[in-house]
Amino acid sequence: MGLFKRITGIGSSASRPTTSTNVEPIDEIPRKKSIISLVPLSEITDASLKVFRQLPASIRHDPSMISFQQENERWKAEHGDCYDDGARNSAESERFPNSKKSDDIERIEDLEDSDSDGGEFITIKVTNSEGKTENEEVDHIKEHHRPSKDDNKIHFQAAAIRQDTPPKEKEEEHHEEQSRQNPFHKHGKTGLLVVVWLFMVFFLTRTPEKVLDKHQLIVPTDEAKIYNFPFLPDRSKINASFEGAFLPEVTEQHQRRQDLAARRSGKLTNVHREKKEHENYLKIYLQTNKNKQLTQPKIYAITPPDQFDFANATRLSIMFDVGEDNLEIMEEDDEELQLVIESNFTKTPLNKKQEMPLIFSYDMNPINKQLGVIYSAFVLMFLYALIIWEIVHRTFAAMIASTLSIALLAALNDRPTHHEIISWIDVETILLLFAMMILVAILTETGIFDHLAVYAYKIINGKIWPLIHCLCIITCIISMLLDNVTTVLLMAPITITLCEDLDLNPVPVLMAIVVHANIGGTTTPVGDPPNIITSNPTILESGINFISFTFHMLIGVIIITVTTNLHLRFIYKDINTLFIHEPKEIKILKRNIVVWERTAASISPFSKDAQIVRETLIKKVKILKHELKKKMAKGGIGTARYKSTLEEMEKAYPIKKKGLLIKSVFALFFILLLFLVESFPQIHRLSLGWSALLGVILLLIISNRDDMDAILHRVEFSTLLFFAAMFVLMEAIDRMGFITWIGSGCEDIIKSVSKDYRLAVAIIIILWVSAITSAFVDSIPVTQMMVKIVISLAARIGIPLQPLVWALAFGPSLGGNGTLVGASANVIGAGIAEQHGYKMTFMDFFKFGFPIMIGSIVITTAYLLFAHCLFTWQ
Repeated sequence: MGLFKRITGIGSSASRPTTSTNVEPIDEIPRKKSIISLVPLSEITDASLKVFRQLPASIRHDPSMISFQQENERWKAEHGDCYDDGARNSAESERFPNSKKSDDIERIEDLEDSDSDGGEFITIKVTNSEGKTENEEVDHIKEHHRPSKDDNKIHFQAAAIRQDTPPKEKEEEHHEEQSRQNPFHKHGKTGLLVVVWLFMVFFLTRTPEKVLDKHQLIVPTDEAKIYNFPFLPDRSKINASFEGAFLPEVTEQHQRRQDLAARRSGKLTNVHREKKEHENYLKIYLQTNKNKQLTQPKIYAITPPDQFDFANATRLSIMFDVGEDNLEIMEEDDEELQLVIESNFTKTPLNKKQEMPLIFSYDMNPINKQLGVIYSAFVLMFLYALIIWEIVHRTFAAMIASTLSIALLAALNDRPTHHEIISWIDVETILLLFAMMILVAILTETGIFDHLAVYAYKIINGKIWPLIHCLCIITCIISMLLDNVTTVLLMAPITITLCEDLDLNPVPVLMAIVVHANIGGTTTPVGDPPNIITSNPTILESGINFISFTFHMLIGVIIITVTTNLHLRFIYKDINTLFIHEPKEIKILKRNIVVWERTAASISPFSKDAQIVRETLIKKVKILKHELKKKMAKGGIGTARYKSTLEEMEKAYPIKKKGLLIKSVFALFFILLLFLVESFPQIHRLSLGWSALLGVILLLIISNRDDMDAILHRVEFSTLLFFAAMFVLMEAIDRMGFITWIGSGCEDIIKSVSKDYRLAVAIIIILWVSAITSAFVDSIPVTQMMVKIVISLAARIGIPLQPLVWALAFGPSLGGNGTLVGASANVIGAGIAEQHGYKMTFMDFFKFGFPIMIGSIVITTAYLLFAHCLFTWQ
């Protein structure tokens, strides 16, 4: 029992020869080259020896007590070995009446020993005769535990001494089971969802789909076209839509920038002014049938008349507000409402009269945007409440929230049609996920992921932090070339296999992989949302292309990657928190520290002789704690275990189907090649979804697979349905005006700042607002909205466009790390974890990713302000 029985070759009475009183016992005692000597022999007195003899056996025979052992041997040689174990135990009971060492510590040690395997080693810091510090490995011999009726009691005593708690997973499972069995929880959840269901049924059955009638109008040359509305609106606002040969918004913004540049340079000549005055346009406003103008005219540029037959139709939406007072007067006087369209275009060069065709539709009861913003916020809070507290599965939660958003649109008298709802689903993303899931499922059959895990395990030599950093950096690099979803689908199986073999909890490591996939995806315009930015014609005209985009983003991504890895080292400075089970070496050290601390605390400090022994024990505790701190910071596993685990992995994870592997790698290479080629806007022909689907069809053809049911069984249809529901939800929220409300607020704040600080304020607001919003709302509609704001700010108030583009590129991509639903890769990572039996909850990801997101945005803010405000890189 105790530490003495697990140590061989040190302090053993069988190895100590008896000596006479004339022989120096210090030189005669065989010992190892490195011995701890915490107390000089000259300070040891007979009284301190008496205290020493009353210590537990595991303490007396420890190498750190070598000075006392030598003096005790000398005393026994002089006076004879008259201090037997029985007297020793009796003296212990008298000396330590309040100490629980008598049975508890010894039985705790026995219980812990029963859980450990043979051949373990304890590394103890020792000091040799030359004063040099060395590491001494002491063989640990396994002891067998005899069960007793008090085993359960002793187990919890041991857990209390080690400051351990019962396994967290069992606690959570027990808590969840109690929650499910709680009648209030069960019936309360059902009642809440039934109320929501009744609300949806009421409004969806009460309100029909809104289908606006379209009318054809012909605007003559140099004349006004008047359209009489059949009735007055219910409210003061009217939404009118036009389709015709309007100049695209991009062209208008380009003209505004040219005008702004001309004014700044003083080159706005009379010719230029005359050209602006004679520009082709339409002036649109509302009036009564008594020619009383109700709204300010809105002017929109159109293409030249001789190009009407060739111009693309552009959609234009206008919100008119006639005013409540005017509406009351019109009702009292029985007046009619008219739409007036005036044109200024003249005859063509061939002196031919030209008319402009328009498709016109109107909504006399448009959606109330103020209520829409409130309803949107309610739907988002309801969705996150369902997901955070895990009231229902996240896919079902997304289905309920998306259906609720449609019902709220119906309540606002703006219920969309089935065709509109289906058009809201991003089929390209669904197609990409579906195809890549099939590819990964076939690759898994070949054993390539497990084999790559063995190779990675061999390279990192079983070290934990090199493994985590290596996986994160590789993920970041791959995500620069591929989209984030594909990167996670390829890296997640390897990560989980490695973690399982190292007895690590895969969830934190998998979250780190997902976070780095989002960070790496910021570098290049391969996937959403960066490709939305680079595909905009106005941004391309400003000189931003694939190379310049990558170069500007790469510097920031490198800085963020470094700081994120430092953040990981900080939050997991105790690497053993990543282990599912605490390493045995750590358990032994913690147990020994507890034994030594309890023994030192049991010695009274009032006697000088007892104080010598007590200080020796305290010094030993410090040594053990220092060793524990080193092991906890270093991580990794022992050499013997590393070699045995590597041999087992190499035997268990060979390449299973080499022929199928070759075909799968060829199809994967084809897909990756298309991804890289199609990332350049100049040669873009196929989307990512089509590229992945073509590669998977090729793989199914050359592999001659007939078991489609088995392959489709591995596709995570629940994840695909989650994405479809979220796409519908985000479009409904956008339609209710929530995202536009955020964008308008940002634009108003930037415009209110003085010109000297507008660029810095614009960078900060665009970066932070897009990041925070993208953490809770899908990044694609946020990016689309912010692109319009960025272009508008550059055209109207003259802010440089490129710094705003970099801020917008960083914001939504890094903001996706904030929550589980912030990015597609996050949801895919959670789905893969569930496939392997691990649970990645919303709160787990929030606690992990949100601080990383905040840190990344802070670093990016400093980088952009330093580059574009201090040094004007643009």
